Amino acid sequence: MALKRIELDLYIWEGSITNQPTTPQYEINKSRIDTHNNITVEIGELVRDYLDLTFNDDYLSQTRYVRAVVEYFNELDNPFTFSNPQVFDFIATDGYGYFEDGTNPELSRHALISADNIYIPENTIGKLPIFAEGVGKVIIDSTTTQITDDGNTNQKIQYVTIPQNTSTIQVYDTDDTTLKKTIKVTNICEPKFTPYKITFTNKFGAFQDLYFFKKSVENTNVTDETFKRNTISNSTSTYQTYEGQKQRYNINSNTSLTLNTGFISVDMNQTIEELFFTENVWIRYKNKTLPVIPKSKTLQYKTSLNDKLINYTVDFDFAFDKINNVR
Repeated sequence: MALKRIELDLYIWEGSITNQPTTPQYEINKSRIDTHNNITVEIGELVRDYLDLTFNDDYLSQTRYVRAVVEYFNELDNPFTFSNPQVFDFIATDGYGYFEDGTNPELSRHALISADNIYIPENTIGKLPIFAEGVGKVIIDSTTTQITDDGNTNQKIQYVTIPQNTSTIQVYDTDDTTLKKTIKVTNICEPKFTPYKITFTNKFGAFQDLYFFKKSVENTNVTDETFKRNTISNSTSTYQTYEGQKQRYNINSNTSLTLNTGFISVDMNQTIEELFFTENVWIRYKNKTLPVIPKSKTLQYKTSLNDKLINYTVDFDFAFDKINNVR
């Protein structure tokens, strides 16, 4: 008999794989369209509701277990007997694929950055996001770190510490012999300008750092409203010259920063692109982690052939008003 409909129970949770909730977050009942041979259910946006990304310079794993339990029913509305129900397990991150990747692309299962280059200030510790299930070891210069996976969502994405003045990182598969990615680390000595660290969620759903080393410009844009008031005293029918007729109110401001990367390799175009596409960005500013929004909306890709030395200028707005109006 032909497929008529499905019932899908969708479970989303954090912690151990054994901690599945007793009640599904979503119960979906969907019928087959007469002209189709299958039933399609999009669960990505439903799962994303349970991925609330927060960052305070702490680099925590932001993943969830997802289990879809699907039961199939025939034209008589009776359950099929073969493999019924079917159970599908996933690990979810807040990532994305590109159109050219096709339907449901599986993203990286080792190093969770696209570029093969990282730029870090001299004498500064960095972080490299990796997917613990797919990595056996990481070799940083000549030091080997074994990666373990205890099955908890709080360590599925791990942030390997990059020691000061590292030069090369090698990421290996779980067999400890297959090299999956080699990353060159460039340590920048910047004696003139103050480097700013921008952290954003990349296409893999991991926190990635990007330093802007060169010239920075800070601007404040003030907004206000005015009204014209009556300053005449009722008792004397006079007014005081030190009292203005025009009065400001609803005053606030927004601060913006213009940052420059300094000279980087063409390989970093991928990183800049993902910065432009992200929904979540933070800056390390005056010893605080503060949210910002990329204000630049147009990205002209640069190459060494066209531009010789590649530097990107990006504008950011702080994601809050200067005067505290949180209520």
